[in-house]
Amino acid sequence: MPEKIFEPWNDPDAKPLIQFKGVTKRFGDFTAIDNQTFDIYEREFFALLGPSGCGKTTMMRMLAGFEKPTEGTILLAGQDMAPIPPNKRAVNMMFQSYALFPHLSVWENIAFGLKRDGRPKDEIAARVSEMLKLTRLEKFAKRKPHQISGGQRQRVALARSLAKAPKLLLLDEPLGALDAKLRQATQFELMDIQEKTGTTFVIVTHDQEEAMTVASRVAVMDDGKIVQADTPARIYESPNSVYVADFIGDVTIIEGTARRSGDGYEISHTEGLPALYAVSDAQLSDGQRVFLAIRPEKVEITADKPENKRNALRGKIIDIAYLGNISTYHVALPSGQIVKAQTANTRRLSRRSFTWEDEVWLSWTDTAAVLLEH
Repeated sequence: MPEKIFEPWNDPDAKPLIQFKGVTKRFGDFTAIDNQTFDIYEREFFALLGPSGCGKTTMMRMLAGFEKPTEGTILLAGQDMAPIPPNKRAVNMMFQSYALFPHLSVWENIAFGLKRDGRPKDEIAARVSEMLKLTRLEKFAKRKPHQISGGQRQRVALARSLAKAPKLLLLDEPLGALDAKLRQATQFELMDIQEKTGTTFVIVTHDQEEAMTVASRVAVMDDGKIVQADTPARIYESPNSVYVADFIGDVTIIEGTARRSGDGYEISHTEGLPALYAVSDAQLSDGQRVFLAIRPEKVEITADKPENKRNALRGKIIDIAYLGNISTYHVALPSGQIVKAQTANTRRLSRRSFTWEDEVWLSWTDTAAVLLEH
């Protein structure tokens, strides 16, 4: 039997673990969270993504119980969280700094919360060894935090957070202190641990790549609001606004006016340049201002004008970003608009076909670009 896809948000019978209902948070005159209603489901790996100051940390602090909503309610498993103090919630938080006790061993750090709850010794020992195994730290149980690497400290903090089997684990920029390669490895470890434990994870990050790698759904935030919450694939392929398209990955945005044509719209963008075409089921009025968002990997770059493609523009290469496996060409149109095109580097550099100042053609299919109203 094919494996059932995990998409509780599309199941009308699924009960959310967390419900934000009309939640607003103000600090004096400043509105940090602006009337937000959304759900997070059990076993989800949910990412709050956005630039500094967008409200994602305030959202997390309200879930942890460090802040109370000014208006609205937050429910955990159907229960209003506001009256429950942070230490009594079935929620744990892993901080960016890991906040490990330097004088305690790895084993004692993981056992700390269980001891404080007065659990029996044999139960503590069993749980700690389970957590050490889960985070692959058995060999380091007797070491102090300063005797292990940053990546291992990160895993100790995770093991300690999960030891009390919380319903919900909050992760605040958990990989911020790790170098790029270790971050990548740790992202997959996090996903693996989240799947094994079945705990609901909510991660706060400003790193779009991280959010897109680990999360079942990503909530892109701006100015105290969730602008779009969806699966990574849908956020990338079907952004609902220029803000989301621009925030996630690389993109070229062309502004123009739309006119209905066949199963989509013709977009006039620059005088003297041919109109572009995009298949879209959006309901637009003729002459409406629109934005065309095109991902660089969907743009083909050729020396000659492509046959049978409606979307074809001529330009000059002004920049090339070489990233080992791919090259991104920045091509200037006669209007000055820059369009990015990406190619996979299957050949050696010396055999690359295009270079700076080359005149080239850029083209893409009718379904490659996303038509956006704002």
